[in-house]
Amino acid sequence: MLFGQRIVVVLPAYNAELTLRQTHAEIPRAYIDDVLLVDDGSSDRTVEVARALGIPTIVHATNLGYGGNQKTCYRAALEHGADVVVMLHPDYQYTPKLLVAMASLVAVGQYDVVLGSRVLSDGALVGGMPKYKYVANRALTFVQNVLLGKKLSEYHTGYRAFSRRVLETLPLLENSDDFVFDNQMLAQIAYFGFSIGEVSCPAKYFAEASSIDFRRSTVYGLGVLRTSVQFRLARWGLGRARIFASDGARLAPRLSAASTAARD
Repeated sequence: MLFGQRIVVVLPAYNAELTLRQTHAEIPRAYIDDVLLVDDGSSDRTVEVARALGIPTIVHATNLGYGGNQKTCYRAALEHGADVVVMLHPDYQYTPKLLVAMASLVAVGQYDVVLGSRVLSDGALVGGMPKYKYVANRALTFVQNVLLGKKLSEYHTGYRAFSRRVLETLPLLENSDDFVFDNQMLAQIAYFGFSIGEVSCPAKYFAEASSIDFRRSTVYGLGVLRTSVQFRLARWGLGRARIFASDGARLAPRLSAASTAARD
C-alpha cells in the first residue's frame, strides 16, 4: 500500500514470454499489493511464464486487441479492490522502477492520472524510438494539445496510473478495442475534468519490445485525430460521440463476458 491506498499493477500481455521475467523482477513488491496479467491470445509461452512466476493470470481465448485487453485489465483490478491502478507493459519497454513514483502521485490525490512521458527528457530518442515515430508523436501531440486544451508533453505513452474513480467514471466500454483506445481514454479523462500529471520516463526499443508497424501507426494516427476532433465538437455542443456520453457503458468490477477467461 501507499498512503493507505491499495495499489494494483496490470500487465496487458501479448507474446511477452521473453521479457516478462525481467519486467516482473523489477516490480517493487514492497509497495504493490497485486500484480495481474491479462494475456490476449498469445502464441508463445507468456501464460506459462506468468503462472510459473505466480502472477494471477486471465487468458483471452482469442485476441481481443490492445484496447480489449485493457478493458479486462481494469475490470479485474477494480474487482481486486484497487484504489490506484498502474498499467505497465510486460515487454520491458518502460522501467518498473517508476511504479512507486507514479502510483504515489495518484494515491496522495495530487493527480487523478499520471503518465510516464518519454518526451520530457531524452528518453524516446536515446532509447531508440524510430525517428518517424518521434516526429509523428510530436506533431500529433501539438494538435491534441490545441484541440483538447491541454499542455501535455505526449499522449502516446503506454505507462499510466489511474485512480479508481477515473476507471469507474469513464465510459470505457464505448472505446475501441484497438490501439486508439489509449487516446480515447485520455480524451475522456480531459472531457470529464480529471487532472493529469506527467513524470519523465526512459524507454527502450529493441527486438522483443512490442511495436506497431507503419501501416497500423498510420491508422492509429488517423484515429487520434478523429478522437480529438470529436472532443472539440462535443465541447462546442456540435456533436456528442458515445465515448463522451455521460450515460455511456462503464466497467463493472467483474470479468468480461467477452473473454472466456481462465483465471488462477
